[in-house]
Amino acid sequence: MGVASTLAAEDEVVELTSELIRIDTTNTADPETLVGEREAAEYVAAKLTEVGYEVEVLESGAPRRSNVFCRLKGADPDRGALLVHGHLDVVPADPAEWSVHPFSGAVQDGYVWGRGAVDMKNMVGMTLAVARRFKRDGVVPPRDIVFAFVADEEAGGSYGAQWLVANRPDLFEGCTEAVGEVGGFSLTLAEDRRVYLVETAEKGLAWMRLRARGKPGHGSFLHDDNAVTKVAEAVARLGNHRFPLVLTDTVRAFTERMAELTGQEFPEDDLEGALAKLGPLARMVGATVRDTANPTMLSAGYKANVIPSSAEAVVDCRVLPGREKAFLREVDELLGPDVTREWVQNLPAVETPFGTPLTDAMAAALLTEDPGATAVPYMLSGGTDAKSFQSLGMECYGFAPLRLPPDLDFASLFHGIDERVPVESLKFGCRVLDTFLRSC
Repeated sequence: MGVASTLAAEDEVVELTSELIRIDTTNTADPETLVGEREAAEYVAAKLTEVGYEVEVLESGAPRRSNVFCRLKGADPDRGALLVHGHLDVVPADPAEWSVHPFSGAVQDGYVWGRGAVDMKNMVGMTLAVARRFKRDGVVPPRDIVFAFVADEEAGGSYGAQWLVANRPDLFEGCTEAVGEVGGFSLTLAEDRRVYLVETAEKGLAWMRLRARGKPGHGSFLHDDNAVTKVAEAVARLGNHRFPLVLTDTVRAFTERMAELTGQEFPEDDLEGALAKLGPLARMVGATVRDTANPTMLSAGYKANVIPSSAEAVVDCRVLPGREKAFLREVDELLGPDVTREWVQNLPAVETPFGTPLTDAMAAALLTEDPGATAVPYMLSGGTDAKSFQSLGMECYGFAPLRLPPDLDFASLFHGIDERVPVESLKFGCRVLDTFLRSC
């Protein structure tokens, strides 16, 4: 046990976040260019060990793909434990495109800058700061809290959450609920009113490889069995297709609550038009009323005058909860008989209830720091490690609390250029997270 201290989590969160950003954990998904998370994992482990945690660091089936775990015992061992998780990896960044170096962790102009400042070393920094505060001061939460800092989320979690769930489920023993990223941030409605979006659902993540075969031959001849043409036509049909509008329970709850708060109507016959009025947030929320299938990669041929025997494409599919079978029926109709499909990655959709004791604790913690706060459920169009943790029976939520400036286009910072998080937002988030974990 560390020596008791009056040092608050918010007193060190900026330094922790900045130092984490300075550790390059770029995940290219290519073993030849991959950096790996080991250095960041060792940093986190040292910070936790310093205050008295018993820490386990393990590599998940590949060199340098490191994960960190520790458990803080709670007052009631009979209650289900809470998993608080964050990933250590980040997407690539080109320094030539940035105002500051993406791995500088610069603290300037009221922001902490760098790759991961939003996704998601901000939450890792806040979690680490609160975990250290609890151990230093001997805080006993209502139930066990498992802190997990994992690898490979940006490539689907094969060396992180997926591997851990399959190979080390004992690390999550007793966990019934989980809290992770892409939720808890504010949207300003008026000077004294903000909604904080708690992620209670996310679309399924399915990366699909398409393949067609045909007769190879000379490019100057007539050909009626061209693999490139087959794939190109299938990709065009799929990419131009508009899947039906589906109002899930989560999106319905979001629109109903937003209608109450704003007076704005969200009619089903023009739901996307109504969502567009939410400003920058519309890009994130607007993608949660339909399935999407966006072609992202094409591969065929090796010479300009040779027709290849095969051609491939990759499509990024995001599927609403409950739509998996219907989605695939539509996809197969669009592809036709000459194109086959297989999954590169296929992770399920997530949907969990709002209005539970856990989300009530989130809402109450927000109100302690922002009297104008209202917690509202929403669906994430992307994916997180929640997809893996739900397979162990956990109810998963996104809650990385941040009170944001009204004019900050927060959605554009995810994987964006000049990614940054306000210093005051980090401190606010630490205070909220501290209160939440003391009462959850």
